Amino acid sequence: MNAPYIAKPLSRRRFLRSAGATLTLPLLEYLHPVFGRAAQVKPPQRLLIISNNLGFLPKPFFPKSTGRDYELSPTLAPLSEVKNEFTLFSGLSHPDVNGGHSAENCFLTAARGPTKSGFRNQISLDQYIAEKLGQQTRYPTLNLGVNIDKANRSLSWTRDGVLLPAEDSAPALFRRMFVQGDPAAVKKQLQQLDERGSILDTLLDQTKRLSRDLGSTDRARLDQYLTSVREVEERLLTAREWELKPKPVATQPEPEDIRDKKLIFEKLDLMLSMAQLAFESDSTRIVTLMVDAFATPAFHLPGADNTTEGYHGLSHHGQAEEKVRQLAEADLEQMRLFKKLIQTLASKKEDDARLLDRTMVLFGSNMGDANTHDNTNLPILLAGGGFKHGQHLAFKRDTNLPLSNLFLSLLHRLGVESNQFGSSTGTISGLT
Repeated sequence: MNAPYIAKPLSRRRFLRSAGATLTLPLLEYLHPVFGRAAQVKPPQRLLIISNNLGFLPKPFFPKSTGRDYELSPTLAPLSEVKNEFTLFSGLSHPDVNGGHSAENCFLTAARGPTKSGFRNQISLDQYIAEKLGQQTRYPTLNLGVNIDKANRSLSWTRDGVLLPAEDSAPALFRRMFVQGDPAAVKKQLQQLDERGSILDTLLDQTKRLSRDLGSTDRARLDQYLTSVREVEERLLTAREWELKPKPVATQPEPEDIRDKKLIFEKLDLMLSMAQLAFESDSTRIVTLMVDAFATPAFHLPGADNTTEGYHGLSHHGQAEEKVRQLAEADLEQMRLFKKLIQTLASKKEDDARLLDRTMVLFGSNMGDANTHDNTNLPILLAGGGFKHGQHLAFKRDTNLPLSNLFLSLLHRLGVESNQFGSSTGTISGLT
């Protein structure tokens, strides 16, 4: 039997020698073990973002009345028991984010002109939060999907505008969160992390020698590169410490996978329960979940037969009565699952608070009206997080308020004191 692998601690002398003198001051903080840092004073705040990339039927979704005395619309009727736990928004969208389905890539980035030549996406809200707050949990974020086309769709994008593939398997996600690798697997992972670190050491040594002969412009570019290297080094160091830390014990057995795309709502229900499990185990505090309706074929409506065609075909209904009826049923089922999620989070206790009060749940879409490829007046619901709910906050339908204003409010609640995100012009008033 092989002896257990014992990681060698990273000494201060070795670290400074490999990093180079130019990195000494910015990296001093990182020499302290992640798990030896001071305990958090404030209770953790969490964020779950759910998006259906084909949206909802707009007419039955938005109520005619506003304020705190608004009457729930037909689509929102299943939420009557939890009306005081969420806020409905109308009149929100991303400026210059249009082009129909192309806008799905920009739901959490607000990057303008997704259909223009040379378009390059920006960092998504979840990844921005992870950058600002650092790695407080084993996984800075979890990016999930239902019926997701992994090669083309995701809610998560890097700072360089690169798509981050979504995890669409509940068992695989469960194993990532709770199944500890054997000593050999842990050793292999640590060796891979060390190899990446040695590559960075070589790069830093080369750039240090190169910087002596550079002009001011190139030196500035090199400084930007070194900043990126510092960020990678921090992530490698943190990942190494997490790899040595035992994973939490699961409170339930590994779920069975649902592979049939027709069972879109059963899959959504399962992935929502996995997101809750991630929060309860503190595996992460930021989760994104894209429901890829565009890639969903004819699907099962609970208590009824399968739809007559795929989700995308139904969304271009042209007011055909049967198509609208099927879409309305699909919208109602999503609201039932949203209600279930709210009630479950409200029933969970964390210290003296409800898990819901420390978990913001944003449910919405990049599509205002899929039938006409309209990307304005987006359907947006926000529950939990300790906000002042039970209202319909309505903004101008013809001149929408930037959705990024709401994003900025979420950032502030998470403790990220940014002045701007995306196209924001301020925060949303009336929530606190």
